[in-house]
Amino acid sequence: MHLSVKPLVSASAIRRIVSHLAHVINCEYEGRELHLLVVLKGSVIFAADLMRQLDMDVRLNFIRARSYDGRTSTGSVEFTLLPESSLQGKHVLVVEDILDTGRTCAAILKWVRAQSPASVAVCTLLDKPERRVKRLKADYAGLVIPDHFVVGYGLDYNERYRRLPEIYALECDPPKSSPA
Repeated sequence: MHLSVKPLVSASAIRRIVSHLAHVINCEYEGRELHLLVVLKGSVIFAADLMRQLDMDVRLNFIRARSYDGRTSTGSVEFTLLPESSLQGKHVLVVEDILDTGRTCAAILKWVRAQSPASVAVCTLLDKPERRVKRLKADYAGLVIPDHFVVGYGLDYNERYRRLPEIYALECDPPKSSPA
């Protein structure tokens, strides 16, 4: 495995996307307290950057759901951490790094709706609709990307590459040529 030579999304493009999403969210939630439900671990950097640009009172909760093993979706979602505080009657914004197959997000939304929030919406930095298997659309989507496995800006491959300030495609190494 290796990273693409050029970033798929530059750091400056990420800043513009986050700023635009924050502007739209500020307009729609003006005067209300917003509860960010950050999907661990990949969404932490995005959520921190987004939260710093929000103009309303913000409460922070975390949820951890896993559906990938390496580069492959397992097809099932496992919750390994749930929020510490109640979401009942709250305006909840689920913050995702990437909306891919939709399995994880659909499972999270089902869990959140069972908590009786006042409202629930999804904000994702990246949207990869080509891979969607669940009928699901983000309320706030930063950038639609092609079907690449991506890393950087919080996104990882087996816990690697999260620290990168840009987003890169992770490419398979070319096959080794066999000796003649």
